[in-house]
Amino acid sequence: MNKLKSQTRAFLAISAWGLFALTATLTPTLAQEPTPPAETAAPAPEAVTLTLEERVVVLETAAEGIDSGDNAWMLTSTAFVLLMALPGLALFYGGLVRRKNVLSIFAQIFAIAGIASLLWWAVGFSLAFSEGRTPFLGGLENAFFKGVTGEPGTLSTVSQNVFAMFQLTFAIITPAIIIGGVAERIKFSAILAFSTLWLLVVYFPFAHMVWGGGYLATTIKAIDFAGGTVVHMTSGFSALTLAIILGKRRGFGKEPLPPHSVVLTAVGASILWVGWYGFNAGSAGAADGIAGNAFATTTFAAAIGGLTWGLSEWLFKGKPSVLGFASGVIGGLVAITPAAGFVTVGSSVLFGVLGGFIPFVAVAYLKKVFGYDDALDAFGVHGVGGALGAILTGIFADGTINGLVANLQAEGVNLLLEQIKAVAVTAVWSVVATAIIAYAIKFTIGLRVTPEVEDAGLDVTAHNEEGYIL
Repeated sequence: MNKLKSQTRAFLAISAWGLFALTATLTPTLAQEPTPPAETAAPAPEAVTLTLEERVVVLETAAEGIDSGDNAWMLTSTAFVLLMALPGLALFYGGLVRRKNVLSIFAQIFAIAGIASLLWWAVGFSLAFSEGRTPFLGGLENAFFKGVTGEPGTLSTVSQNVFAMFQLTFAIITPAIIIGGVAERIKFSAILAFSTLWLLVVYFPFAHMVWGGGYLATTIKAIDFAGGTVVHMTSGFSALTLAIILGKRRGFGKEPLPPHSVVLTAVGASILWVGWYGFNAGSAGAADGIAGNAFATTTFAAAIGGLTWGLSEWLFKGKPSVLGFASGVIGGLVAITPAAGFVTVGSSVLFGVLGGFIPFVAVAYLKKVFGYDDALDAFGVHGVGGALGAILTGIFADGTINGLVANLQAEGVNLLLEQIKAVAVTAVWSVVATAIIAYAIKFTIGLRVTPEVEDAGLDVTAHNEEGYIL
């Protein structure tokens, strides 16, 4: 991107110099043309002479302003990421629960979107992206969107308000992923309180530590292109912790608890795939070659992840399922997320294979071995897939794809070791913080619905609605 900017500036400077030379050449000829009568001639403006260096500065200043193409791409990406949560994640999760709980998923995601938006406006964006008072959290310079205007900010060619809204969509979908671990049994009031506190003590700090110039980016020197640690690991490990504290669903392990509509889940997975281009390619921050690389690696990882999970089911369980294909697509997308703008397309194929197979093992076998009730496999797919992708990034990140990687390699950074450190910090922080929040809520307003409410379903008892009137 820097090379492209330099070439653009050089082109503009040369063009300006050529125009100046052409004007100078034509001036004598133009001077010979008849002039208007004195009474009708307009007064000549005062001449302003700029040196070549001054012209270059003017052109460079213009080139460093908002680029309409970059701004348009980031606006589009923002809409794509919001599409992932509503309706993508809502349909994906909604189809996986039983019919009596489908609306509770939508209600929780809508509510989380509102809470995250309010917090982001008040303090979230500032805590994540303003200059840090500590390595773990930013300050309050941009609280209530102070200074978040249409001028360039964090990204030199994108207006700060567009960048802020793009990052808001990440803050919306991350806590929404957590409800996959505790679906069908958590109180609506508890999920509201949990999401509020969790954003403040987990998500905002990690957004700052990784993308805001904080601890994981500067002290540990880990990289995360679009949220392997910030989004998927934090939500996945938090979902597992909250699920264990909450306890298993009634009948779990004793009776079948099948999805009520694989059709809804498949549609949701398809929307998530499309929206993920905003998630990954949008994280380039510009409509440039890195965005194109992220778009390509995302496509291959998703497609091959779905194929791998389906074939794994065919091999180990006898038949490939649509749910397996859909889950594999998400597994591949999660795995490539931290690496999308750092690795080659060839490497993304391996991300897809491992992103489809390792989460399959976690969902099909690991959950049975340990007996936890991760209802919709938030940990198995997002926690495991996010950690896998972060570690693989340390192995396959390529300096010819992204200058950030080249700089770290030139500094002699052992990127694999730094990625492992980041995975460990993310896992420990997420688990400990979630446990503290969960127990605080459990002993105050309570976490879990009563057995009677659980048997009747959350749609009617919490929202006085039914998803289907048949």
